[in-house]
Order: sequence, then structure tokens, then C-alpha cells
Amino acid sequence: MKISTKARYGVMALCDLAIAQKKSEGKPVSLQDIAQTQEIPIAYLEQIFNTLKKAKLVESTRGAFGGYLLARPANNIRMSDIIYALEDVVKTTRCENHSPKGCHSTGARCLTHDLWEELGNTIHRFLSRTTIQDVVDGHISPLHSTQEKRERIHVL
Repeated sequence: MKISTKARYGVMALCDLAIAQKKSEGKPVSLQDIAQTQEIPIAYLEQIFNTLKKAKLVESTRGAFGGYLLARPANNIRMSDIIYALEDVVKTTRCENHSPKGCHSTGARCLTHDLWEELGNTIHRFLSRTTIQDVVDGHISPLHSTQEKRERIHVL
């Protein structure tokens, strides 16, 4: 699965917005500040935030002290909310999502279809349970749980 630059920048920008919003005690944050901090071109960031605003993930205010705020608390915005708002389609297989028809010309599924589909399901579960707050607080690590650590050690 490939995450587009737009989705990666959107995640980076909203995590930065959460931090900046907390530091500013809830005052709107300018896109210029986010663009500079995250090294994202401002014109591209404007496009991303227009989409995020339509998805009701951010709110904007106009004026001299205008800018953007998260539309909900950071612990209520999941990574999947952001990525799915910005991605046209998220796929790990060549087949159509949730279709019984496979990607081969005969309509059959390829030998590894279930492998890639389950990988996609695992990624979706991870993105759906991870919030902006988790990222901001540094609760994301390669090995989340003791069970995962044990499983990894067992594989090694």
C-alpha cells in the first residue's frame, strides 16, 4: 500500500496543528506557520486543508488573527479519518475492494490475494485506532505491546 504525499502531509500538518493549537491556548494557527515548521509548500497545504475542512476535520477563521483549528479534540481524530479524507482509494490488492471477482483476466483471484487483503485490513485497523493525540504524545512505537514483542522475538 502506498500512502500519497497528500495524505502524509495531511497527517503531518494536523499533528503539527494539534501541538501549535495547544501552545497557543486554542487560538487559530496559520497555514504559513505549519508550512514552515513541516517544510510543506504553502500552496499544496492550502489544497490539503480545503479538503480537510470539507471533511470537517478542521475549522477556519478569517481575519488578522485567523487560521485553522482542529474541528474535534486530537484524541477524537483518527489517522484513518485524515488519510481516507485525502486518498481517493486505499488498496493493497489489484482487485477491486470487497469484490469477489479477482484481478486475473479469467476473473480468478491471484494466489496471494488473501495475504494482501489481510495486510490492508491490518493497516486499516492500526490507522483506525491511532489518533492525532497518540502521535503527538509519542505513543506510537514499532512494538506497541508486550505480546507483539514476544511474537517478534519468537520469530527471530
